[in-house]
Amino acid sequence: MIFPFIHQHRNDWPVSTMCHTLGVSMQGYYSWRSRSASQAQERRDALLVQIQAIHAEVKKRYGSPRMHKELVEGRKVACCVNTVAKLMRENAIRAKSAKKFRNTTDSNHSLPVAENVLDRQFEVQAPNERWVADITYIPTREGWLYLAVVEDLYSRMVVGWSMADHMESRLVVDALEMAVARRVPGEGLLAHSDRGSQYASGHYQQLLAKHGIAYSMSGVGQCWDNAPMESFFASLKKELTHHEDYQTRAEAKASIFEYIEVFYNHKRRHSSLGYVCPSEFEREHCINAPQPPSLPSNNRHDCNHESCGHDARQRSDSSLTGRMPASARQVQAT
Repeated sequence: MIFPFIHQHRNDWPVSTMCHTLGVSMQGYYSWRSRSASQAQERRDALLVQIQAIHAEVKKRYGSPRMHKELVEGRKVACCVNTVAKLMRENAIRAKSAKKFRNTTDSNHSLPVAENVLDRQFEVQAPNERWVADITYIPTREGWLYLAVVEDLYSRMVVGWSMADHMESRLVVDALEMAVARRVPGEGLLAHSDRGSQYASGHYQQLLAKHGIAYSMSGVGQCWDNAPMESFFASLKKELTHHEDYQTRAEAKASIFEYIEVFYNHKRRHSSLGYVCPSEFEREHCINAPQPPSLPSNNRHDCNHESCGHDARQRSDSSLTGRMPASARQVQAT
């Protein structure tokens, strides 16, 4: 304890005076300082190796806050967020950056639209209370690939998605059908989207009515009315698609499938969830939360959380896959 005290106050009093007063030698102090510096450097070097490993594992998608959470909570490494940020900065380890946004909403139509019932109330208390949906585009050498997504606001989990080479109503219907098949929502679900013609179509509205799902739509030109979906697409593009040069739509589909079902839902740490992934958040708050479609689910379901909307017995892979849109089954088969 003496040498650390001297080191801490070396700018306040002469080192020689403190050593003499405290009954230690200056040589002992400088030997301790040399050893201490070497040990600290060894710890920094070891921490840097772990940071580099995580950076590679998450494909350069984490900045220092998520990196720190993964180290402390995921790898049980004691470290300071400032130290992590400094090591990343000094070694040019940074998260992928975003590019410009392009609007895909076609609200210039005469179809009926809904009021903004959601009204930016993005915090919910249970699964399957409020879903948000939207469409984005992905460039490939074959042309645009369009992606429709449905996200549960409770855990920010992507519960439904569909990909196609068109933006017809079938695209959003397939995504919603997947979400309904996976979550089996009960009464009281509200589905929110923008005012695009796909969501205002009779095709989509009939599916909502069939399952008793209320609907809500953003105001004209109000992208913040659907901010969680905008955030998801920003992450997808920043962390994946803006850094890829897809030769074919099939290649893009496989890549996006991996991002959603392997990384985003089950590994990526979300700041809005206290830096845990959606599946872990649901496990902590609802026993036996839904698993990815590729995982077996033949066991009894013990969840007592009524709003989860699960059947008493979970569906098997073959049952769930059979209810997926054709585009999703095709991706799973690759």
